[in-house]
Amino acid sequence: MTQEYSAEIEDGRDTALIQRAYRNLLKCMPAPLNKEDKHNIRAAFELAAKAHQQQRRKSGEPYILHPIEVARICVEEIGLGPTAVVCALLHDVVEDTDVTLKEIHAQFGERVALIVDGLTKLDSLHDSESPQAENLTKVLRTMLSDVRVVLIKMADRLHNLRTIKSMAHHKQIKIAAETSSIYAPLAHRLGLYKIK
Repeated sequence: MTQEYSAEIEDGRDTALIQRAYRNLLKCMPAPLNKEDKHNIRAAFELAAKAHQQQRRKSGEPYILHPIEVARICVEEIGLGPTAVVCALLHDVVEDTDVTLKEIHAQFGERVALIVDGLTKLDSLHDSESPQAENLTKVLRTMLSDVRVVLIKMADRLHNLRTIKSMAHHKQIKIAAETSSIYAPLAHRLGLYKIK
């Protein structure tokens, strides 16, 4: 089997896997979606899929499966709606790809851009070495702009924890400690006991 043929098979499997995950996301959406929500979810999926096309997770799977799963958690496990799904699908594009916040704003409007910006800023605060109390203060401040920022971030963290085994041990420890000190107490305070 040639390398080129092998890559084509892999691409075909990836495409089928991605399409199945996207269909599962749509199936878990409550009630019929209106035309605008359908359009925005599809557009967000297509933008994220294209932006993350060359990226893979540590597990080796296509990166786009992560935002799709975060969006599914937002709907099925937290109870959020179509705007949160759009934002969850886009939650890593500004931080990890060439897509700009300006492009998100132009295509999806101010509310989606604000939530995606909040998610990007929340991600960057964890890269700093600031004390946990300061991080918690930043998370709470972000929540004031739109609580969905923190709820989507919790879905993101939950999926990262569910797939943590493919990460280096030191990163597993760091993520677990951060989750335990910031996100678990916050989930408890918000009444998200299953998420906690």
